Amino acid sequence: MFDRGTSDDASTHLSVLARAEPGRIKAMAEQVLPALGAVEVLISRTGLVMLPLRDTVKGVDFFLGEVLVAEAHIRAGGAEGYGMVTGRDLEQAMAMAVLDAARSLRLPGVPEFVRQEAAAQAASDDARLRRIEATRVEMETF
Repeated sequence: MFDRGTSDDASTHLSVLARAEPGRIKAMAEQVLPALGAVEVLISRTGLVMLPLRDTVKGVDFFLGEVLVAEAHIRAGGAEGYGMVTGRDLEQAMAMAVLDAARSLRLPGVPEFVRQEAAAQAASDDARLRRIEATRVEMETF
């Protein structure tokens, strides 16, 4: 598994932002927005996307169903930003797009925000996995 806290990869960056707490990502976007200048909104919409999964036994992909998402695509400061989150929170998707554009422009504060979010997500995932592991039952077989 990769370390989400150290990679500057755009995909990793977007994955962390997509799971970020809505209030924190919106507050951070408000902080960097003045540095971006004029923002052109290319896309701001909700819609349905297919949820792909992999059958681990057969090793084939299939679609589980549709998921409601909010999507935003912007152009600001000579860079483009993209955001997509589950649900219908267009402000959260727009905040994600703002931070994606800010990352492209290497604005200060954004990498640290993403590192902090990645660390919080890793801690949350670890706690959840520990709770799940605590329910594991070892069965004897005859």
